[in-house]
Amino acid sequence: MADVESIKSSSTYLAGNLAAELGRPQTWFGPDSAQLLKFHGVYQQDDRDLRRELQRAGLDRAYTMMVRASIPGGALTAEQYLAADRLADEVGNGTLRITTRQGLQWHLVPKRDLATLIRALNENLVTTLAACGDVVRNVVACPAPLPGRDDLLEHARRLAVAVRPRTASYWDLWLDGQRAVSAVPPPDPDSDVEPLYGPTYLPRKFKIGFAHTGDNCSDVYTNDVGIVPIRADHDGAIAGFTLLVGGGLGMTHNKPATFPRLADPLATIRPDELVDVVTAIIGVQRDHGDRSDRKHARMKYLVEEWGLPRFRSEVEDRLGRRLPEAVPLTWEATDDHLGWHGQSGGRWFIGVPVPAGRVADEPGRRLRTAVRDLVADLGLGVRFTARQDLLLTDVEVDRRAEVTQRLHAAGVPLVEDLPRVSRHALACPALPTCGLALTEAERALPAVTQRFAAELERLGIPGAPVHLRVTGCPNGCARPYSTEIGVVGRGRDHYTVHLGGDAQGTRLNHLFADRIHLDDLVPALSPVLAAWRDERREGEPFGDWCDRVGVAALAERFPANAVAVSP
Repeated sequence: MADVESIKSSSTYLAGNLAAELGRPQTWFGPDSAQLLKFHGVYQQDDRDLRRELQRAGLDRAYTMMVRASIPGGALTAEQYLAADRLADEVGNGTLRITTRQGLQWHLVPKRDLATLIRALNENLVTTLAACGDVVRNVVACPAPLPGRDDLLEHARRLAVAVRPRTASYWDLWLDGQRAVSAVPPPDPDSDVEPLYGPTYLPRKFKIGFAHTGDNCSDVYTNDVGIVPIRADHDGAIAGFTLLVGGGLGMTHNKPATFPRLADPLATIRPDELVDVVTAIIGVQRDHGDRSDRKHARMKYLVEEWGLPRFRSEVEDRLGRRLPEAVPLTWEATDDHLGWHGQSGGRWFIGVPVPAGRVADEPGRRLRTAVRDLVADLGLGVRFTARQDLLLTDVEVDRRAEVTQRLHAAGVPLVEDLPRVSRHALACPALPTCGLALTEAERALPAVTQRFAAELERLGIPGAPVHLRVTGCPNGCARPYSTEIGVVGRGRDHYTVHLGGDAQGTRLNHLFADRIHLDDLVPALSPVLAAWRDERREGEPFGDWCDRVGVAALAERFPANAVAVSP
């Protein structure tokens, strides 16, 4: 068994020694407690910009905590968002960060402020429980309150509640046992402590996502379980769900046994079967997932090695019935929901771009202040997208012009102000806080997108909708392997470059170049972009062209490593 398995099994359902360590004056937790904190929604981190300097001075690392809220479907009320915003100043670094799974993160939180933050969130019916750790993480769903699709949110919330841990240690540790103020329903005292998870929980993290029919805005194929509604022709109501299993993007450089994988169709089921079937799938992973090698522990490896027929049979045995075949899926578009859209009830919502998901005030761009003031003044709802942007919802039709004017007055670029490459770009936080990062991502993204936009302008295709994602390591938090251009941290200032995925998230890309310095990224891809401009079929997207021509052929034709200037 991996070391983490013994930590979980001896923790008394995630309690461990956390209470005692919270009361100690040190700014950090011990390694076992740091593992258990993840289940409570907390990652222990340190400022890696300062690590060497502090080490030379013989001082401890600059430890702080990253706290993540689990928000099914990314939907918050005005009151919840304003509470989250206040906490960014009270206990964080003055910013909020939207995740690619529609959660919300507070960075640089001191250990002494953890209980204040987590308690305040729960008092506003937002939880951090299971936002991290070897459990089902935040349940993703299309957040757009468009007519005919806002019914997904209730299914996402219901499923999220069904699969959350039941241990009382969360209330005991952070809320003094006061379950009445928690965002999580209290456990049934007559049931097992963890009827779904057991004392060792899952072998690894587990992700669930809902997509809207025909619109894969949530990258549903990258989840352990993807859920797509099948709608009735006569009224558009949800008549069933097609389930996909075995997706996941994390990998490790130089370890071929690890790889990204997109989910396969398993079955189409009735809406009332959803919780039972999904919990049966989770049970298969709990009992058969690899607990000896955490790099090989995700359910995607179980599905890949067993094959879909055996996996389906195991799920059916647990259910005691056969599963029907999956209804084929078609994807008409992949919408980022930016700009103005009508919503049910005659109101409107506006999708606001948030570069790399960081809700912050900067010179000339007061995004955080503008959003906070609009939410407070107009009582707007807030929803986060899986592309790290936010939607301001429930805008009265006669307030639309005011909302636009106030955003512009705060220096906030809207969708019509952005180059297309910036509109579609994602990045993970990476340095200086993420302990897994090999190199930069979020801090490098503005310069990268600027260079791409300038090069597309020079090539005469400034409006080209090229999709770009950058991560600081191969774990794939910004989903770099299911897009047109994936840039993945390889080492200090060096990246692998992957081409040939599609904008719909239905195809993995392939390795084009290895060990490319960030400064050489645009020069390495410029001849490829020029060839696409000249050789594409009418309307053919960049990723589709790369896939049709063949990424291996492109690598031979355009040897990108030749431009590398660093060893």
